[in-house]
Amino acid sequence: MTEPSAQERYAEVTAEIMSRAPESEIDPTLERVRTLLDLLGEPQRSFRVIHVTGTNGKTSTARMIDALVRARGLRVGRYTSPHLRTIRERIVVDGEPISEEAFVQAYEEIRPFVEMADSMSETRLSFFEILTVMSYAVFADAPVEVAVVEVGMGGRWDATNVVEADVAVLTPIAVDHTEYLPDTPEGIAEEKAGIIKPGSIAVVAQQPLPIAEVLMEQAAEIGATVTREGLEFGVASREVAVGGQQVALRGITASYDQVFLPLFGEYQASNAAVAVAAVEAFSAGSGDGPALDPEVVGEALTGTEAPGRLEVVRTSPTILADAAHNPAGMIATAEAVEEAFSFSRLVGVVAIMADKDVEGILVPLEPVLDELVVTRNSSPRSLDPERLALVAEELFGEDRVHIAPRLDDAIDLAVGRAEDDGEFGGAGVLITGSVVTSGDAVHLLRGSAEERASNRRGDPDS
Repeated sequence: MTEPSAQERYAEVTAEIMSRAPESEIDPTLERVRTLLDLLGEPQRSFRVIHVTGTNGKTSTARMIDALVRARGLRVGRYTSPHLRTIRERIVVDGEPISEEAFVQAYEEIRPFVEMADSMSETRLSFFEILTVMSYAVFADAPVEVAVVEVGMGGRWDATNVVEADVAVLTPIAVDHTEYLPDTPEGIAEEKAGIIKPGSIAVVAQQPLPIAEVLMEQAAEIGATVTREGLEFGVASREVAVGGQQVALRGITASYDQVFLPLFGEYQASNAAVAVAAVEAFSAGSGDGPALDPEVVGEALTGTEAPGRLEVVRTSPTILADAAHNPAGMIATAEAVEEAFSFSRLVGVVAIMADKDVEGILVPLEPVLDELVVTRNSSPRSLDPERLALVAEELFGEDRVHIAPRLDDAIDLAVGRAEDDGEFGGAGVLITGSVVTSGDAVHLLRGSAEERASNRRGDPDS
């Protein structure tokens, strides 16, 4: 019998992991993850951790933190979710997703222990729990000195929250995932504050006052130090530049001027400030002193990428793919588009998950888009285009809304509608509404055949 090829084995392993409960099915306990990690010898204790939570901006901030720590000469592992192109991009070492061979090896090494852990619980480990443990095992084997770990959802009960992080990062918090989390900003803040550990440093992005108060109270209760955007650090200035923006950042103890950030929007400048403060705080805890080399900061941030976050995936006309999937995120996206681009005509392509605040996501787009094409993405949770159109027509009017059952057809229709006024050079298409929508668009417009064939499961942050 012929042995499966490396690629075939990778596909088999991916399918096996994804056959488990998806990320959108939450069972609030850390016991299964702790059991499996105990069986593996607690690999999560072999490296220091910067833990990142929030409602929006987590992945972009985590990528910036990763780049900044690597620029200091440390070996870094990064665990983020969801993925846009391939599941392997969730587990990154030295700035690169692990290979197919490494992914298969990592799973096969923990598989016997997964079976043991499954047998010790009434509920099998989930897709996200398996990947979380795999990432910690990979980081321990590498070995990395620092892991930048992004929470999947919430914080207190998230599978990642079995680490004792030196620094807890809290990006902007808003109401989202109310089917799993509390339905008030304060309640969600309490859940996310669960990643702050005694004696650690909490780096807090700009937050509404009620949320900031909750975070401060919880940090004080457990003896953590807090540093806040707008008070201890922040964005000193910013101006739009070709391909991004020029920013000046005020860190905890030093300033970093004339930094080019190749990303669009005020929120990305804020993410950069949070990332710098997080690395300053981490470095201070290492005894290196909090100030970073301005040249190192500039080089690290200038090389930052944020795939699927207002990413220009094609030109003539300009096609943007963006992962905004809640009202707060879409407000930031709409503001960034208006600030950074001068479209004579902009047409949106939108696919949204059925369990999201659909109207809240669409409202910020109405003043920005000339027309809208509604469709579906590859997730089974995607809202039916006909139902999405009914909501959109209430906001945009029937004449501005079009339906295309398939994303590829929706993109083609949007390109045609964008160029309809003859202003070819100023036409644009914005594809948004979900992380999955953004990832699907990247697959269609620039992904490889392997990436397009990559399996995906519904993700709570999509």
